[in-house]
Amino acid sequence: MDASVPSILSLADWRRSVAELYASIRVDTDPRAAWERWRAARRDLFRSHAQSPIPIAERDTYAGPFVFPFEPSARAVATLEPLDGGPVDVGTSDGLVTRMLRFARARFELFGQQASLDVFWFDQYGGGIYVAFRDATSGTDTYGGGRYLLDTVKGADLGVESNRLILDFNYAYQPSCSYDPRWSCPLPPPENTLDVEVTVGERLSEPVG
Repeated sequence: MDASVPSILSLADWRRSVAELYASIRVDTDPRAAWERWRAARRDLFRSHAQSPIPIAERDTYAGPFVFPFEPSARAVATLEPLDGGPVDVGTSDGLVTRMLRFARARFELFGQQASLDVFWFDQYGGGIYVAFRDATSGTDTYGGGRYLLDTVKGADLGVESNRLILDFNYAYQPSCSYDPRWSCPLPPPENTLDVEVTVGERLSEPVG
């Protein structure tokens, strides 16, 4: 990590921008408009921000992030089943590990099927809720390492509803390492693999045709 003053300040600004974006999403009563704003804001950040995961030489012409169409039924409200999983080492994109606490299992319905994902708390790096997953599109239409739903350390937080965790897969996004391998990203563990094709959220490229 670049520990220079400009880099630290720009990282703080990135997190502030993302947190403010998600705060506006949580209170918006128009789901599609909120998603369109998320999509546009991420595009602007990727093209212009110093902390963009896109290599500097590619930013001026970058056309993404690319997304699947918005789907209202991709929003799930998950019941959290407490787990006494204790600290676990979660693998990262560069072959290392980061320490997290596996504290709950989120149970929900997605596209008419029952599903579950383990929910983690960062035991380092300031703390925060982390939910990531792979699905049947991973490695083809989406990044093979998986996608993120929540990373509250960086402000990606959709909130709760009646003590249940909101998991809207329209907001699934690819980690920074999917754009440039210089980034080190935690990846979802094998148990966070969904059997369905999650054809919402960010994808690798625009569809052909």
